[in-house]
Amino acid sequence: MPVVSPERVRRFTYLGCAIDRASHSLTCRYRSGDDEFVEHAAFGDDVDLGAGGVGAAATLYFVLAGLSYYKTGAAHEVDLGDTSAGPALRALLRAALLDGLGEFAYRNDLSLDDVAIVGGTPSSVAGIAAPRRGPLVPFGGGIDSIVVASSDPRDDRALFVVSAADQRFEAIERPAGLTGLPIVRCTRTIDPGVRRGSSRWFDGHVPVTAMVSALATVAAVGQGRDSVVMSNERSASAPNLEADGRRVNHQWSKSLECEELFRAALAESLSPAPEYASALRDRSELWVAREFSRHPEYLGTFMSCNRAFRQDPAARASTWCGACDKCLFTDLVLGPFVDRKTLEQVFGGAEPIADPASVPALEVLAGVVDNPKPFECVGDPTECATAVVAVAARPDRADQPHLAELAARCRRARPLDELLAPFGPTNSTVLDAARPLV
Repeated sequence: MPVVSPERVRRFTYLGCAIDRASHSLTCRYRSGDDEFVEHAAFGDDVDLGAGGVGAAATLYFVLAGLSYYKTGAAHEVDLGDTSAGPALRALLRAALLDGLGEFAYRNDLSLDDVAIVGGTPSSVAGIAAPRRGPLVPFGGGIDSIVVASSDPRDDRALFVVSAADQRFEAIERPAGLTGLPIVRCTRTIDPGVRRGSSRWFDGHVPVTAMVSALATVAAVGQGRDSVVMSNERSASAPNLEADGRRVNHQWSKSLECEELFRAALAESLSPAPEYASALRDRSELWVAREFSRHPEYLGTFMSCNRAFRQDPAARASTWCGACDKCLFTDLVLGPFVDRKTLEQVFGGAEPIADPASVPALEVLAGVVDNPKPFECVGDPTECATAVVAVAARPDRADQPHLAELAARCRRARPLDELLAPFGPTNSTVLDAARPLV
């Protein structure tokens, strides 16, 4: 039988977000066409959901989390219902629909330009108590969040970790425990209907980092913290490709554009709003890799392979797969700063860049061939080309001629020192305590 493509529904509706102080949880309800969805987010009892401003922060999460369900029907109209939404939150939602779902739309051959946002009620500014505690650092176990957690000297900082209600990811737990920092936890329970899927629904990538940022904001307000410090590098703003005049960026919710819109939405609804910025915004992936290499204690604990985060425990990898673009990129970017023998141990003896068969994928990462970079959280072609040249020049790589041959074709490469210097706009200058990251 021929495959029947899903059809777009007419309306997606935000039905409401309820806060239960007793269970420290949020319950969000949505409707896509005739299908209704319920999502739960629960915090520990160290987060006071009765604190002033929590409702406004929860609304931000409610609006962004809705995209996990909007995608099922890709509705022509989004109805905010009774949701309190000012111009800045509407602008964030509009961008999240068009750009945060850019990869989703591209893969499903959809245009979301026609989506109308209706409904909603006027917003007001919620006053919150003066912050009495330091920053919250969303932590995913990768080299970026490890660098921020390890380099920020403030004693009252804490990690923020999101997991499923019934499981924790060892790839996060191992390095998180090694930091010695307290962990503020949240469990997110996505409606099981979405996980099961339906032939009537669309599926694809959603701006998860923006949703985690909103949950971190709820926790920060509920704990009286002054800021949420992200770990998003400069290259997160670089698109994968351009299609029909629109830039498609897998990492849009880690981009400077999203950060600016998120900051504006916070300022519109909270006073004083917790600071929200990435400490790594003006840093390259190579800078982050160099800083990570100065913390060798994490080399045996961290794992950035996406297969370590699969929802099905039976399909979840406990070691680096060594075959995906994320494994390849991580090995490549650490290569200039970590010796070959150590990286071989990290990857269980099957170091990705050591395999000549990896050259075609390295050509894509480094922009040697005219293919868009993978839909993964990887650096831009200039960073990758510079890393190839730096890796190939190491004495311990002299017997890997495939790297030297590729380096000779990496015309995008720049001097390594250029990419180790801060460059570009950043909102993190107000986070003076974190500036020892230089």
